Amino acid sequence: MKTIDVRAKFLEFFEDKNHKIYSSMALTPDDPTLLFTNAGMVQFKDIFTGTLPVPKNPKATSCQLCVRAGGKHNDLENVGYTARHHTLFEMLGNFSFGDYFKKDAISHAWEFVTKILKLPADKLWVTIHDSDDEANEIWKKYIDPSRIKRFGDKDNFWSMGETGACGPCSEIFYDQGVENFNTSEDYLGGEGDRFLEIWNLVFMQYNRDKNGNLNPLPKPSIDTGMGLERVQAILEGKINNFDSSLFSPLTAEIEKLRNKKIDENSVNSHRVIADHLRAVSFMIAQGVMFDKEGRGYVLRRILRRAVRHGYLLGFRKPFMALLFDKLNAKMGNHYEELAEKADYIKEQMSLEEQRFFKTISSGMELFEVELKKTKEIFSGAVAFKLYDTYGFPLDLTEDMLREKDMKADIAKFDELMSEQRNRAKANWKGSGDKATDGDFKKILERVGENEFVGYEKISHQTKISALLDENFKEVQELNGDGWVMMEETPFYAKSGGQEGDVGEINGFVVTDTNKFFGLNFAEVKNANLKIGDEVKAIVKNRDEVAKHHSATHLLQMALREVLGDNVSQAGSMNDATRLRFDFTHPKALSREELEKVGNIVNDLVAQAIEGNVEELPLDIAKTKGAIAMFGEKYGDKVRVVEFGKSVEFCGGTHIKNTAEIGSFYITKESGVSAGVRRIEAVCGVSAVKYAKSFMTKIAEIKLEVKNKNPLLGIKRLKDEIKSLKDEMKLLQNATKKELESIKIGDVNLIVDIIENGDIKNIIDEAKNTHEKVAILILQIKGNKLVIASGVKNAPIKAGEWLRTVAKIVDGKGGGRDDFAQGGGKDVSKVEVAKSEAIKFAKAKIF
Repeated sequence: MKTIDVRAKFLEFFEDKNHKIYSSMALTPDDPTLLFTNAGMVQFKDIFTGTLPVPKNPKATSCQLCVRAGGKHNDLENVGYTARHHTLFEMLGNFSFGDYFKKDAISHAWEFVTKILKLPADKLWVTIHDSDDEANEIWKKYIDPSRIKRFGDKDNFWSMGETGACGPCSEIFYDQGVENFNTSEDYLGGEGDRFLEIWNLVFMQYNRDKNGNLNPLPKPSIDTGMGLERVQAILEGKINNFDSSLFSPLTAEIEKLRNKKIDENSVNSHRVIADHLRAVSFMIAQGVMFDKEGRGYVLRRILRRAVRHGYLLGFRKPFMALLFDKLNAKMGNHYEELAEKADYIKEQMSLEEQRFFKTISSGMELFEVELKKTKEIFSGAVAFKLYDTYGFPLDLTEDMLREKDMKADIAKFDELMSEQRNRAKANWKGSGDKATDGDFKKILERVGENEFVGYEKISHQTKISALLDENFKEVQELNGDGWVMMEETPFYAKSGGQEGDVGEINGFVVTDTNKFFGLNFAEVKNANLKIGDEVKAIVKNRDEVAKHHSATHLLQMALREVLGDNVSQAGSMNDATRLRFDFTHPKALSREELEKVGNIVNDLVAQAIEGNVEELPLDIAKTKGAIAMFGEKYGDKVRVVEFGKSVEFCGGTHIKNTAEIGSFYITKESGVSAGVRRIEAVCGVSAVKYAKSFMTKIAEIKLEVKNKNPLLGIKRLKDEIKSLKDEMKLLQNATKKELESIKIGDVNLIVDIIENGDIKNIIDEAKNTHEKVAILILQIKGNKLVIASGVKNAPIKAGEWLRTVAKIVDGKGGGRDDFAQGGGKDVSKVEVAKSEAIKFAKAKIF
């Protein structure tokens, strides 16, 4: 078996050819058209589309983590049942932004495949677009012409969308052998697995306009993608990716956990779990949270599909976290977030598994019951109930049906889902995100990024370098609302949870500050400004924002001290009036815990700790114990903000000394989603206002309770209420009716109608008095009837008894076998109800 490190060899190969190595971008791209990063070119999309200018080095290479489990690119249903589909995979790629084209792209690919990977040439085949004579002539220098096949647009033409960059592509295939695959579909271009695509070279040479015309690009580009998992399997002589060293340690660990060998009945479940463990681990490591919608729901679907397959293998409690260390050992060296977030990943997986294991048995029972009634099409209503009540994603139900060669009624499921969404739609307010389609590329090419000087100053004399109108179109002069870019700016752009600065530019109001493609723009209202104007920019909200941002850092440290190091930031918001901090924790904080957290923060404030901010190499910052933001990708150098033991990576603005915070109050603690809590708090001026509001309320309470000491006043009122209750009890007892009692065998049967008294107390007294008793009391209250029943050591079920009686008086109720309560609307039938109650009880006792 070849043990070549394909990932390392690929990146080294292209670095030697002057390509810049880019690290894998986040799985959650800042792109409204994508749920997840699904290809290596995603991080270069703005360059390919012309939104951003070409970088200094126009050649790039990367190994990109990709997820295809939602939206247009969804491989989830195939995972575990085919040899090559995965929810998470690594895509190796090399890219040229208007630099080299087909000749070098093909040359590089052939050299890497045959010289570095040493794949035999007689096992390789190539496909090209049927119109691409240029690629054909180049390929003929490397491979026998008989091994070059032409295909049409469906197979060998790539486009980014209906319009925009596009072009022919050329794919390299590896022949896995007729001895392994010999079905009617095992030909080049067929659906079989004999000819396995390992590398796709996309030649971006056209721009498709809205009329469908292909116009040649002045500087064609290259985008390639190679599947690491497929190549690794080939190098190891495996015809199934899951049998390679990337997955076999995981499937072996599953075998070990269940203490059973893989067989033909369990192999698919082992593969599903191994694949889904990878996807779930990386998604959690990069900040995706389990949720009811969006990315969090895809994460939930993947994990629950894995748990369901674990259920088939015999697991009845969380098991995914027990497999994680094997994955970390395999991939943690290259992807450090796995090791850094190991405890958190395992904790979150286990919590979600626990939630699903609570309902999976009931859901499986419902599924099996409906399955027995199903001939061809499984009920869409039941599929929706499995989703809505038991947490079974639709594709999980479809997965189970697939094993029975059945399908679900998707139309009915969609109808019920649509009804549910329409009920929720009224509450949706939109994302509120700023548009990012505009003339940013022109500005980047003309003046480049502007400089932020706001760490040192909140007022700055500078010059306007660009102006945008409300629609983000560049203008030379702005008269009204729009966006201002200055050569140097003191305004902090919204980022890392900190709201954008507000203030003024030459007296014109700045309402927000945002960053677009690295350009810092201040939003202005009713302004009259021109490019080149000398202006004075003044930040108005900085002090209070800085207080809340620094307090957030102290809050995170306090939470970790009280709750443990597994607490991680899951989101934050800081503005001039408040802070909001979301963090991972499985349950609500107790009053004592909240008090401890608040006290720790205020102690740190009182200690007047000097802040320290410095830029450090990433590895040195980590050795200092600096806390990173979830899902954030950092460069070689990072900004570290330090207040004593609080050390965090942060690009925001902060106070100089913790004493500036003044006071800190937690105003609210609540749940955001499963495993995520939220604390809201105030400090600085807002804390003073908050404290004053409480003082005002206390003054009002003093007036209401007529006592300068409100606690004494409240105690006096409570004593008065207790005294009145005691008097009422005495009055009720004085007029208490002697209840009618019948002895049936050794059971005391009590059924009666009363005018006053506490029914529950009466029943409790009867139970305490008699060893064996069945009691049902009816009480008229206004135009309604109250009913309660109790049973002790008698052959009657209180709930069944009460429901029978309640129907007579047009009522209902329920409860336990020993106590039940309910009511009725028809008081005219109270005597009939009493008679029926006695009749029912006698029948049961005899």
